[in-house]
Amino acid sequence: MQQDLVHAIKSNPKYHELVSKRKTFAWILAILMLVIYYGFILIVAFNKAFLSQQLWTGSITTVGIPIGLGVIISAFVLTGIYVFRANSEFDRLTREIKEEVL
Repeated sequence: MQQDLVHAIKSNPKYHELVSKRKTFAWILAILMLVIYYGFILIVAFNKAFLSQQLWTGSITTVGIPIGLGVIISAFVLTGIYVFRANSEFDRLTREIKEEVL
């Protein structure tokens, strides 16, 4: 019985659509996060003078602080984007697969 259910799910075209969309979207977000993070690291390594500039004359805060915060916030934003899409499109596809198989 269990093997029949697994086979029915895996042979469903919507299952393949779900797996493909989820994998593609996850890779896009992962690559985007890596570009953001390693871009920041490369700026730290090769252009420290840019990051050490004051935001405005007499400011204690440097350009690097808001950019670093942006890197951290971007991780939360990208996670939120994934959760939003997972809760809408991916959950809808999962529900449709369950309805067709069961």
